[in-house]
Amino acid sequence: MNVNKCPELLAPAGDGERLRAALRYGADAVYVGADRFGMRAAAAYFSEEKLRESCALTHAHGAKLYLTCNTLPRNEEFAALPAFLSFAQDCGVDALIVTDLGVMALAKRYAPRLELHVSTQAGVTNYAAANELYALGAKRIVTARELSLAEIAEIRSKTPRELEIECFVHGAMCVSFSGRCLLSNYLTGRDSNRGDCAQPCRWQYALQEEKRPGEYFPIGEDADGTYILNSRDMCLLGHLPALAADGIDSFKIEGRAKSAYYTAVCVNAYRCALDGYATSGFDPAYRPADWILEEPLRVSHREYCTGFYFSSPRENAEIYGKGGYVRKWDVAAVAERWENGVLYASQRNRFFAGDTLEIMMRGAPPARVTVTDLRSGEGEPIESTPHPMMPFSFACPIAVPPGAYLRMERAETEIR
Repeated sequence: MNVNKCPELLAPAGDGERLRAALRYGADAVYVGADRFGMRAAAAYFSEEKLRESCALTHAHGAKLYLTCNTLPRNEEFAALPAFLSFAQDCGVDALIVTDLGVMALAKRYAPRLELHVSTQAGVTNYAAANELYALGAKRIVTARELSLAEIAEIRSKTPRELEIECFVHGAMCVSFSGRCLLSNYLTGRDSNRGDCAQPCRWQYALQEEKRPGEYFPIGEDADGTYILNSRDMCLLGHLPALAADGIDSFKIEGRAKSAYYTAVCVNAYRCALDGYATSGFDPAYRPADWILEEPLRVSHREYCTGFYFSSPRENAEIYGKGGYVRKWDVAAVAERWENGVLYASQRNRFFAGDTLEIMMRGAPPARVTVTDLRSGEGEPIESTPHPMMPFSFACPIAVPPGAYLRMERAETEIR
């Protein structure tokens, strides 16, 4: 296998701010959703006008934009698909991410210039299915998340090299089979296969005996119970050479519903790791610097694991016994400009003069700075930044580019 090529870094973009963060921090491609047919109903989406603008912006950065069209549509929705698909092509979208075979057929007819990427929702677990989808016009498959690295390697070896393989490398995982789950439908009436999952797998559960109503028994070894369906998050940042060696063409980060800061941190970390891998001469023993490996710990996350890639969940259980996310850091502000030793920024969380902030910039280890000469947007001296989104400035000896994030470490780790 020729691995002297960096895989594509594919980033989530739930709205314009997250799109700009992904591009600023080095994504090769982004995936977005429109107001219909995408698997993240609760996330922000791109209107028709914004989709056109986003395609132009993405292409100006030398990147590609993929549009999700991966729900499982019902009969009554198909009448709206031809116009939707034609519009996506006219906007300049580079590929459609699809699940349904009927949608694939319509896309070939109404958007023939667009590549077709088969979503992980399709549950592709073997080379026979991959070959059939290629014969039907697929340019790329996104493998089912239940596959091991060895199984993906076998798919690669038994499919045409022209068929690209995309795999998730980071983010939340679903306890069900590639997202095909009806638990949300059953408990809340919200259809998980139509982008509206309520995530009941993240809830805390207990047992109740029939003849003792209202008396709950925890499922676990302590009084707090157990989140028996809650999975860990995935992080493959330290294993990228192994994935590249098995012929994976695109490394995908999960998280269209997450913040622009999450997008920026994850894209920056994986971009730095991939660039370091290339600089090493694609050394299979390459390992990112420690500061790169620590970056995913600076966003809200569940305990990390490597998913199904290297071991069975029976050996390395995915179940995460706590609810919510681990948060060790908060975003203090976003840089707007730096001039003559002064940083001008916009507040995200309150901080005080004298606090030490960490600055996250593209492609570089985080830098620390102590806040001195803190001033309001009007130039008046202030002791803190109490107001959301307020403009401010302070003396900063480090030249900070626009879009850099200033963050602060929590005194205590929060789980929520």
